[in-house]
Amino acid sequence: MSAADRAVRWSTIAAVAGVALIAGWVSYLHAYEVVRAHGEAGPVGRVYPGTIDGLIYAASMTLLDAARRGVPAPRLARWLLGAGIGATLFANVLAGAAAGPLGAAVAAWPALALVGSYELLMVMIRGHATARPAGWSPAPAPDDAAGIARTAYRASVAAGAPLSQRAIARQFGLSRRHAARIASEITAGHGSHARAPASPPRGEPVTS
Repeated sequence: MSAADRAVRWSTIAAVAGVALIAGWVSYLHAYEVVRAHGEAGPVGRVYPGTIDGLIYAASMTLLDAARRGVPAPRLARWLLGAGIGATLFANVLAGAAAGPLGAAVAAWPALALVGSYELLMVMIRGHATARPAGWSPAPAPDDAAGIARTAYRASVAAGAPLSQRAIARQFGLSRRHAARIASEITAGHGSHARAPASPPRGEPVTS
């Protein structure tokens, strides 16, 4: 990564984190007003809003962990993330509802900014975690008939009982010419002692 790339990345992270902090604080105040107005005061009222944003954080981190490990994201994490987003939006809208529709929309904005900036930050972290070096490409898998035939023949040579060309062609749906080329390539790599057996005379059993 070049110095310019690092500068763009870290300045973006700083900007997103700054927006998240401001929006999170305003969203907390709105949620605290709603909680206090509906019977939860004192220490309980102060920490109660944290259960909403904390749920969003926990669900997002679970999704991030799944992305880093390359496993399917848990459905529960997605559901709880949606529930947390809905709850914070509802609390902020309720905080501004007394001022009419416009007041509700203004009050809802910090919640949207918080969730949006936080998810942008998670996207950047996920992209950084799964980034590959320049020029990297996955090793090809032997998912075609020729590739599987090469793998099987190589294993048979290593075991000291190489498959015949006829067996290769029959088992993997290849032409005799293709089977002979595969056998020759692998036999050359293992030395003359692993020469592929010729097809047996007609009437004799095929070695497999």
